[in-house]
Amino acid sequence: MKKSILFTLLLTLTFAVGCKNDKKENTETEVIVTEEVAIEPVKEKAKKIKIKLEPKSDSNVNGNAIFTEADGTVTLVAVFDGLTPGTHAIHLHEKADCSSPDGKSTGGHWNPTNQPHGKWGDAKGYHKGDIGNFEADADGNGTISFSTDEWCIDCDDPNKNIVGKAVIVHQGTDDFKTQPTGDAGGRVSCGGVLTLE
Repeated sequence: MKKSILFTLLLTLTFAVGCKNDKKENTETEVIVTEEVAIEPVKEKAKKIKIKLEPKSDSNVNGNAIFTEADGTVTLVAVFDGLTPGTHAIHLHEKADCSSPDGKSTGGHWNPTNQPHGKWGDAKGYHKGDIGNFEADADGNGTISFSTDEWCIDCDDPNKNIVGKAVIVHQGTDDFKTQPTGDAGGRVSCGGVLTLE
């Protein structure tokens, strides 16, 4: 009897251990470790054009302008000296040709969408070259900064690409209504927007 109890106990113990091992084998799962890799966005290098503006129409107006494109926006920063004190108009013109003494070799305002002349952003229309006015101080120095997503530097869109255009500073103020020029007077400084830096 002792033998049969011992045998039954041994059999039960063997069965329990065997089931436990089976259970353990069945519950183990394969763990796959993956390494998380952060993908950083590629930053586009800013495009830049620097131009020198030279006197026209017997003026003494010199200047420098920098166009920079980053994140879909072009920013123009320009500084001038030799201006008469007061308000002056600045526009982009059709051709980067400053060869004539009066600056008229640049053609008219850059207007690829055939809009009427006006103040930038006017619902009635404006040229892509209608930058606006800036002030010259008592010493004849002036600065302007202007940003827009309606321009690009050396892109494939002819309605936005400013390469091949000219920057013109006018003697007077743009009235934003006289067609097609804004009655801004003579062209006193000119620089061609030609190539990337």
